[in-house]
Amino acid sequence: MTKSKNPGLTAKQFTDDLQQLVSKPPTDNARYFRGDDRQNKCLGVKMAVLFGLAKKYMEMQPAEIEKLLDSPYYEARMGAVSIMDFKARQKKISDESREELFNLYMKKHDRINNWDLVDRSAPFVVGGYLSDKPRKILYSLAKSKNVCERRTAIVSTWFFIRQNDVADTFKIAALLVHDQHDLINKAVGSWVREAGKRDRQKLIDFLDRFAATMPRETLRYAVEKLDSRTKAFYLGKK
Repeated sequence: MTKSKNPGLTAKQFTDDLQQLVSKPPTDNARYFRGDDRQNKCLGVKMAVLFGLAKKYMEMQPAEIEKLLDSPYYEARMGAVSIMDFKARQKKISDESREELFNLYMKKHDRINNWDLVDRSAPFVVGGYLSDKPRKILYSLAKSKNVCERRTAIVSTWFFIRQNDVADTFKIAALLVHDQHDLINKAVGSWVREAGKRDRQKLIDFLDRFAATMPRETLRYAVEKLDSRTKAFYLGKK
């Protein structure tokens, strides 16, 4: 692991900077949090401001990012996953760095404990790493009792979809299609919709198989971009 070029890029310094950015009045970020972490706290920093700060800390090393993930502050954890995402998106990122980010995500998944923390980082940190590797881990996550781990399984496939690689999206969606949690219902519907833009026939096959039994919310998201006649046909199956 290479040492940081800037020793000031520490979790403590990030948190100190974050506290200086609390809006007046504080932004109600608690409304975004749907996890079950009873120790969760919110500082009240606007997301756009937080993302700007995270970009300045892109060279923060994984050991310091891990400290941010351990923070009780929601914004600190959002900062951590944002730094990870910015790093993973770099065109010249090394294979070693990409693997470090993936391993950190998996190691600390219990701290990536809200839907938006997953969505902010899973596509490039997890999906980007697995794009040229076996993807068995995603199928294990899809069977997890933890809703955020299940959401990671489907959300990570966004990276594959961008490469016109939609097979895993539909396979994982099939595992999750009858999930009882609305955070999974929305994700499954949204991701098969996006995958369907790349391969319409696979979306139609998926709908033929599951439209009558999937949650109504999932179905609405899945058919959103289809023509009105096709949309009405599948909505009529509920």
